[in-house]
Amino acid sequence: MREVSEINGTFYGLQKPESYMKWHDETPDDFVFSLKAPRYATNRRVLAEAGDSIERFFASGLTHLKHKLGPINWQFATTKQFDADDFEAFLALLPKKPDEHTLRHAVEVRHESFRSEAFVALTRKYGVAIELAADSDYPQIANLTAPFVYARIMGTSEAQAHGYSEQALDAWAERARQLAAGTVPQDLEPVAAHAAAKSGRDAYLYVISGFKERNPAAARAIVERL
Repeated sequence: MREVSEINGTFYGLQKPESYMKWHDETPDDFVFSLKAPRYATNRRVLAEAGDSIERFFASGLTHLKHKLGPINWQFATTKQFDADDFEAFLALLPKKPDEHTLRHAVEVRHESFRSEAFVALTRKYGVAIELAADSDYPQIANLTAPFVYARIMGTSEAQAHGYSEQALDAWAERARQLAAGTVPQDLEPVAAHAAAKSGRDAYLYVISGFKERNPAAARAIVERL
């Protein structure tokens, strides 16, 4: 198990190469950074036209994170609806291996139209993970379509000292175990049928939104259970 962090600032603007170098140098050797991709690539009417924004993002120096570079999270607006041809054109723009780094991509979709077997098939075709938006108001698509899992849990509350009840923390720790083993937990909602993986996979689990002041405590409590 490794310590991970999702960088949110990359969603709002390009970072300097020096920032990536600093993050690399100031963290433990086994630390992993996930990055939120720039909104300029995802918040657009025609996704197929995002090529220039994607290229600028990958030219901004993120590979200076070296082996600490984790998945890239491409987050879409709640109003963005699924268009199979346009979304496939977007997936085809995502680079696989700039320099010596093999990239991992996850898509965070927030419109009900994405609860479609066609969408699941597209992400599986391109080896892109569907971000698991758990305990939130967003559609849940618990299909494992990539060699890794990307989950963001959003249900912490002020009423609980650790953000979640002890029972809920136990449940999330168990779900994390199952997801890492390549199994979809029975209480999550896939769109299409899913066969268990033949081997395990990396599972990235982030505690975000909800009552943010409780998120670090929730994360630590889940780590202790694992």
